[in-house]
Amino acid sequence: MKASFLCENVDKKLSFVNHAVSQRSQLPILLNFHIQAKKGNLIIKATDLEIGIQVSIPANVEQEGEATVPARAFYDLLSNVQKGIIFLATKDNNLIFGTDKIKTVFQTTPAGEFPKIYEEKGGKIATIPEETIEKEFSSVVFAASPDPGRPALSGVLIKKISGGKEGFLMVATDGFRLSLRGTQNKNTESDGGFVVPARIIKELSFMKDNKDVGVYVSKKGNQILFEQEGSILVGRLIEAKFPNYQKIIPQDFSTRAEFDKTEFQSAVKTCAVFAREAANIIKLSILKNKIKVWASAPSLGETEIDVDAEVLGEENEIAFNARYLLEFLSNIEGEVMVFEMAGPLNPGVFKLKDDPSFLHIIMPIRLQAQ
Repeated sequence: MKASFLCENVDKKLSFVNHAVSQRSQLPILLNFHIQAKKGNLIIKATDLEIGIQVSIPANVEQEGEATVPARAFYDLLSNVQKGIIFLATKDNNLIFGTDKIKTVFQTTPAGEFPKIYEEKGGKIATIPEETIEKEFSSVVFAASPDPGRPALSGVLIKKISGGKEGFLMVATDGFRLSLRGTQNKNTESDGGFVVPARIIKELSFMKDNKDVGVYVSKKGNQILFEQEGSILVGRLIEAKFPNYQKIIPQDFSTRAEFDKTEFQSAVKTCAVFAREAANIIKLSILKNKIKVWASAPSLGETEIDVDAEVLGEENEIAFNARYLLEFLSNIEGEVMVFEMAGPLNPGVFKLKDDPSFLHIIMPIRLQAQ
């Protein structure tokens, strides 16, 4: 291998690839970057066998070749090079890294030992505009379970909807809350969908190259692959069956409140200071023209904040885990929110007034009788 490239072209992309480097592996090869010079590009890969990331940057390739090098040392070294041209060359079992003032020699491992991150891209199922990824995926993925012992709940269900209006339905739940985004018409058919690990969805936010993202599914490899110009993110699909989320969604309500999201979020943040000292409970009292947000702690006292609201139906009250409220509010965009409930023991449903494709459900906490 003999190639050169601009430091400025690789800095951010190498940071992205570094996310896939194994932190603790019984396979030493997974602690390495796989680097390949080929057809005017430098291709850098990493995998921990759960996810794989590959990026490609323009390079002046004088001699094609490949090698693997210790990822942490290579990343740290390149991070300290601010600008200019970097030269790479292999000699014997070493990779030589050089600039006009630096010369570093890395010991390498045979490239043939590095596992393929995918066998085939699979069939293309969608193209996603980059600007929608952060908004749409982030408003769902946070609700997935972090527990790998519950495989289906640790992923995001993605279903392609066909019929009058094509699109995608995305659902995530950890059993205590559920986020859903998409339009589903009862008169249209959809595929069975597939469950994508939440980690893969979270990594999508780092594919920021001002380009659309292509989505591919390989049935042969049971993998999903996201491709943006010069970058590939791939991971294995979850084979466990996703729960029947439709049974969780309430079909009616007795109380409906419409209010400003920012004002409500501020009230929840304030009350969370008290809630974290006492089982993390925040109570919402829905009254005629407001929502009273309340929390108390024996060692601190109590606080209540009124949030202006347009309320229809019965006055009601319900309690939630403060962390669930805060995480939900920090992951959505919108100005006016809608809250619906049927009773203090029934799930609470949060919606966005100007976005009918989204809803979020939180299971309530049973309050002891006062």
